[in-house]
Amino acid sequence: MGLKIKKGDTVAIIAGKDLGAQGRVLEVIPKKNKVIVEAVARATRHEKVRMNRRGTQEGGIAHKESPINISNVALVCPTDGPTRVGYKMEGGAKIRICRKCGTEL
Repeated sequence: MGLKIKKGDTVAIIAGKDLGAQGRVLEVIPKKNKVIVEAVARATRHEKVRMNRRGTQEGGIAHKESPINISNVALVCPTDGPTRVGYKMEGGAKIRICRKCGTEL
């Protein structure tokens, strides 16, 4: 079965260390049931200082978003906040709707 959260959606974190945070989905990994959310679940990596071709140094501390389980996020409805996703057939097309208020997502 396909996932109900797509790239570009705004989601809220409903479990884990970033509980309550909201962000935009950058990537969906369906095989692992994970999503990468902008500015959420950031990991710190220390990079070695190296010289590039122009002679400048690169390195230091880099922050990168790590994947979180899709069950720990909920899609955000513009009117109701975090909600579950439902589907409705309209003119032969399947559209996502908010389960609380019925608006199109």
